[in-house]
Amino acid sequence: EIQEAKAPSPSINRQASIETDRVSKEFIEFLKTYHKPGQDIYKQCKLFLDTMNHKRDLSIEEQSECAQDFYQNVAEKLQTRWKVPPEKVEKAMDQIEKYIMTRQYKYVFCPETTDDEKKDLAVQKRIRALHWVTPQMLCVPVNEEIPEVSDMVVKAITDIIEMDSKRVPRDKLACITKCSKHIFNAIKITKNEPASADDFLPTLIYIVLKGNPPRLQSNIQYITRFCNPSRLMTGEDGYYFTNLCCAVAFIEKLDAQSLNLSQEDFDRFMTGQTSPKKQESDSFSPDVCLGVKQMYKNLDLLSQLNERQERIVNEAKKLEKDLIDWTDGITKEVQDIVEKYPLEIKPKNQALAAIDSENVENDKLPPPLQPQVYAG
Repeated sequence: EIQEAKAPSPSINRQASIETDRVSKEFIEFLKTYHKPGQDIYKQCKLFLDTMNHKRDLSIEEQSECAQDFYQNVAEKLQTRWKVPPEKVEKAMDQIEKYIMTRQYKYVFCPETTDDEKKDLAVQKRIRALHWVTPQMLCVPVNEEIPEVSDMVVKAITDIIEMDSKRVPRDKLACITKCSKHIFNAIKITKNEPASADDFLPTLIYIVLKGNPPRLQSNIQYITRFCNPSRLMTGEDGYYFTNLCCAVAFIEKLDAQSLNLSQEDFDRFMTGQTSPKKQESDSFSPDVCLGVKQMYKNLDLLSQLNERQERIVNEAKKLEKDLIDWTDGITKEVQDIVEKYPLEIKPKNQALAAIDSENVENDKLPPPLQPQVYAG
C-alpha cells in the first residue's frame, strides 16, 4: 500500500483511512464478478499506485498525464484483451477511478506546488464582493416566492457546496449534475414549460453566487486533471461541468455591462457604498409570508444604517483633518510671532537701597527734624 502522509488531524486521518478501507473492500467484491480479468485489473491498479508513489516529485500536470494514460490503457485492455462487454466497461472504469483516486486524493487535490489555493481565495473574494447581484440583473427565470421553487434553489446550492466533500472526481461530477437538475426543475416550475440552455446558464451563475462553494477552482482543476476522460467528453456530466466552468469564468470577468448597469452604480455596489433598491413590502403579493416582508424591511434598514455610517465616518475624517490643519496653523502663527519679536533676556537690575541703610549717598540728605520744646 502507498505510504500514508501525515495528516493535519488524527480524526481526519482516521476518517480517510476508514473510507479507503471501505472502498478497497467494495472494489475487491466488484472485481470478483469479473473472475480472471478482475485479478489482472487489480494488479494493474496496484502497479499504477506504486508508480505514482515514486513520482511525487513530478508536476501535477505530469501526474495528471500519467493518470489519463492509465485510464486509456485499462479501457483498451478491458475491450480488447479481457473481452469485457461494452456495457460493463464504463462501470468498471468508474470503480477503477474510485479505487485509485480515493488513495491519491490527498496528494493531488490542491497540491502546494500549484496556485490552486490562490485562485480559490480570489474567486471566493470575488463572489463575496458580488453579493448584491439580484436574479433580475442576471435575467434569471426563477421565482423564489414559489415555495417549491425556493426548495429547488436550496437543494441546488446544497449540492454544489457538497461537491467539496467528495474525494472521487465522478462523485464531484454527480453533485454538479444533481445541482443542475434542480435548476432545470426550478425553471420549469416557474415558467410552466421546459427550460432552455439560455435559461440554465444564468441560473447556474446565480446559484454559484448565492452558494459561494468552497475551493471551487481546486475542485474544477481536480476533476479536469484526474477524471476519466470519457465521462467529461460525453454525457450529461460533461455538459453540466462545462457550464459550471463557463459560469465561473463569467463571474471572474463580470462587469457593469454584463448586468446592464452604469459604471458608477457598479463601482458603488462593489465598494459597498450602496446597494440595489430592494423590493418594497407594499409591492409583495398577499401570498408572501410576513417573514419575507420583514426580511426585506430589515435589509432596507441595514442599507440605510450603512449609508449613515459611511457619512459619519467621512465627517469624522473631515473633522480630524480640520483639527490637524488648525493645529498646524496655530503652530505656524506662533513661530512667525516668535521670529518677528524674539525674546531678549536683559541683565538683572541693581536693587534700590533702603532709606535707613548705610549708604554714602544718604549723607547729602538734610538732617532729620528734631523735636523742639516751647516754654509756656
